[in-house]
Amino acid sequence: MISLSHYLILGAMLFSLSVAGIFINRKNVIVLLMSIELMLLAVNMNFIAFSHYLQDLAGQVFVFFILTVAAAEAAIGLAILVVLFRNKNTINVSDLDAMKG
Repeated sequence: MISLSHYLILGAMLFSLSVAGIFINRKNVIVLLMSIELMLLAVNMNFIAFSHYLQDLAGQVFVFFILTVAAAEAAIGLAILVVLFRNKNTINVSDLDAMKG
């Protein structure tokens, strides 16, 4: 039987993997966006696990709103990334740090 602690451990492992992805790879914007999405999914897994354990649907409704915001964030982030790539011809963070017009 899979208990609550198994889900929490898996969520913590996914969250730590995403934090490591953010801190280790600071060069590629796409990897940074994927790490942020993985972080949100790890938090959502914890919400679902607690919602099931406590027999309360509020956590699952909250996950629905988080997924909606995450989808909008991914769409806007990728649109900004496409515009930056068209203007600068790179997606490296070190090349995008200048605020020149």
